[in-house]
Amino acid sequence: MQLTRIGPDDWETFREVRLRSLSDSPAAFGSRHEDWVDAPEERWRARLTDVPLTLVATDGEAVVGVASGSPEGERWVELISMWVAPEVRGTGVARALIDAVAAWADEQGRGTCLMVRHDNDRARAAYARAGFVDRGVPDDWPDDEPPEHRMELRR
Repeated sequence: MQLTRIGPDDWETFREVRLRSLSDSPAAFGSRHEDWVDAPEERWRARLTDVPLTLVATDGEAVVGVASGSPEGERWVELISMWVAPEVRGTGVARALIDAVAAWADEQGRGTCLMVRHDNDRARAAYARAGFVDRGVPDDWPDDEPPEHRMELRR
């Protein structure tokens, strides 16, 4: 397994893994497959420009995971858009992606946080094993949205 940082010129690789993730785990993301499936090249490139860190995990030629990091305020990098292919879950791919985003945050003197849906028990457990502490659903969370827990990496 190899991790590679990708950018706007790698939009086709990102498109492949993002659409697969949105199809496989539709409830895990704020975006929907339908929102992206017909997106033009410019939108894919813009996502990879606007979000400063996107990593893909590959196993041979196959892309088997993705995670991104985006600054949140002055103190944090938020781990976003994380997904691991079902066939490699439990093999360390998630941990490698988490660790790489956290290392990028550390380089900037920032902590790492994330938001995860309350009903995504497998992801919450993986994040807890990686050292994240569950801070609960933020007090200002909208009533009409599925609850998400904020988790912060303990260092």
